Amino acid sequence: MFGVGVPELLVVLVVVLLVFGYKKLPEIGGGLGRAIRNFRRATSEPDEIDITPKENKHSSTADEPGSKI
Repeated sequence: MFGVGVPELLVVLVVVLLVFGYKKLPEIGGGLGRAIRNFRRATSEPDEIDITPKENKHSSTADEPGSKI
């Protein structure tokens, strides 16, 4: 549908160069690389879900000051 070839990539690179400048390109590339790496790591790791119940300091709401029964 949308063929992305070398001419299209060159046009995108020129537009990015004009918008951000040549000094910011290494920062943008590094940030993009880190984002892709973190995304791949997040999608490949299994989900960690903690299902252990948390302990409550108060066993009932009647022990709290200001509560009326």
